[in-house]
Amino acid sequence: MAPSAAGHGGCAGSTGAAGQEQGDIALPLSPLPDPPVPQTTPAMLLPESPFPNRALAALDGLAWGLLAPSSWAVNSLLDLQQTTAEQRRQRQSRCGRCRSCTGQALAGLAYVTLMLLSLPLAALGLLLWLPVQAARRPFIYQYTVGTAPAEPWDLRQRRTFTFVSANLCLLPSGLAKFSNLGQTPQRATYIACHLAPAPREPRSDRAGLIEPWHGNANSYGGTLCTPRQHPAGVVVEMPVEAAEPAPVVLSEHFPADTDFICLQEVFEAGAAATLRRWLGGTFPHILSEVGARGLRGGCLKLLNSGLFLASRYPLLAVCYHAFPNGAREDALAAKGVLAVQVLLGSAQGQRVVGYIGCTHLQAPAADAAIRNTQLTLGLRWLEQFREAQEQRGDMVAFDVFCGDLNFDNCSRGDELNQRHQLFEVYRDPCRRGPGQDAPWAIGTLLNYLKIYEEPVSTPEKLKRTLSQPAGRQQYLAGPILCSGQLDPAAPGPWQGRRVDYILYRQHRGALPLRTEVAGVSVITQLATRSDHLPVALRLDVSPAAP
Repeated sequence: MAPSAAGHGGCAGSTGAAGQEQGDIALPLSPLPDPPVPQTTPAMLLPESPFPNRALAALDGLAWGLLAPSSWAVNSLLDLQQTTAEQRRQRQSRCGRCRSCTGQALAGLAYVTLMLLSLPLAALGLLLWLPVQAARRPFIYQYTVGTAPAEPWDLRQRRTFTFVSANLCLLPSGLAKFSNLGQTPQRATYIACHLAPAPREPRSDRAGLIEPWHGNANSYGGTLCTPRQHPAGVVVEMPVEAAEPAPVVLSEHFPADTDFICLQEVFEAGAAATLRRWLGGTFPHILSEVGARGLRGGCLKLLNSGLFLASRYPLLAVCYHAFPNGAREDALAAKGVLAVQVLLGSAQGQRVVGYIGCTHLQAPAADAAIRNTQLTLGLRWLEQFREAQEQRGDMVAFDVFCGDLNFDNCSRGDELNQRHQLFEVYRDPCRRGPGQDAPWAIGTLLNYLKIYEEPVSTPEKLKRTLSQPAGRQQYLAGPILCSGQLDPAAPGPWQGRRVDYILYRQHRGALPLRTEVAGVSVITQLATRSDHLPVALRLDVSPAAP
């Protein structure tokens, strides 16, 4: 991949102005749905292989085969760390501690021996792997043939779209242990089968998402909802004021009508394959293993970005840009921004499209300045992508930006990021201003050392526990200082650190569509399977008022 102005990137798209730079790939991603959109969009498919030919794919496979023994030994050695659940089981077992220590010592010795013996193969594999990565596309695309086309768009009717974003910590099991997780293959299977819904429920079913109150332009409603008869005969849901606003946004399950899934930390290739296999039947368009590894800008990238996107709707264009300023352990991953343009249908002879951006920012708490730079670059790249792909006459239904931003809106240590221009461009339905969330908003980052404790061990128990102020105080991560240490002066009661976001923005210009929040949810389905709570956002797209 050729480096972009601010990092390494790659784009795939079907449109663009004459003479415009399109990146390394210039193919559209899916056949046109019925009814057809204007004939300026060619009906072609991007190959699913990330390599331009089979020879390079075979060389990549050979390189991984040579690296496999040493990488397996290192992962297994790291996997000897125990999660808090494993430590508890060991304490409860008679003579378990002595036996476990002996077994771990013997296993560790075996893994170290294998690692040392496999180093010559690993060195050869690395020399082969590095140049091959230079020819790799920055993502794997999976298209499931035979899925239903996009529905015709009636501009007189309201349409609803549901988005889910989640950090899954699907690292190799040994690395996941640093987050008190492990068993990545088993977790990936559990997550995939719960993300892939049963037969789709009607659009009228909104279980699990709180309904908004549009009382004024600066408020987003709040607690318990009850119907009120509108003068025109339409039932409108209005909030009932409670003595203490409760986080009724909590839901035990993923929305069954999810249209777009944006995931972070899907680093492990086997986990990504599991997700593709389970989700392919419901989401025909999937992007995974996003990001370019190898030597990039003088840095060795051992991991991809971890981003993963699944869509019910065809992808017209895709672009990925890697951040150029990753530091410390984050510099080993090709973190960046994934931007996609989706085809939602056609109306009056024009395309109806949507835009989605997904990212995962620098993690260490002390790196607020790095995150600020990444946000600024991300906004620029998203704007450039939209300008490059938008055709004259396009109707834009939504523009969404989501991901794990690694800062919250309650910590003094995150004040720099809380005031970023991002929140002037995009709207956060859970936010009222810098340092102030809506009273019903709830944190999405769990106290990772307590994720296996009984009160949060199932989706139902996690929801019940987090519905109580004492439960949120005990099991959610609390506000921090710039150093990452807990803030002893944080005012209480706090709702926890909300680091996972789904933001949206209105369309520019005189367009016939308007986007409004229809619901938001924080999901407890992944209890004990992740240290983050997934979030969901439902948007209503309706005709704009004349």
